[in-house]
Amino acid sequence: MQKVFQIEQERLKPDRAVDAIKHELRKYVKREKKKELPNKATMYWDFDCKFGKTAELANACTFEEISAQLNSVVKEGWKACYIEVMAKAVNKPVKES
Repeated sequence: MQKVFQIEQERLKPDRAVDAIKHELRKYVKREKKKELPNKATMYWDFDCKFGKTAELANACTFEEISAQLNSVVKEGWKACYIEVMAKAVNKPVKES
């Protein structure tokens, strides 16, 4: 998912717009995790994320950091933000016994 989200909307206050964005991101992650893995026993879904004012200014971050960064966006007064979340199948780390 690569999308520019509008923070300032005519019908929503910025705080509610941020809540709606967070909800949409959680729905996307939940939907992606339901997809079939190539090998369930040794793999899991991981997400490559980017966040910024525009696609060119976006920096890599974890999915958990996006929530905190969205809260700071309202305080800084951004009109829009770019969020990229890409799912990838990753091998589980090998447990040493």
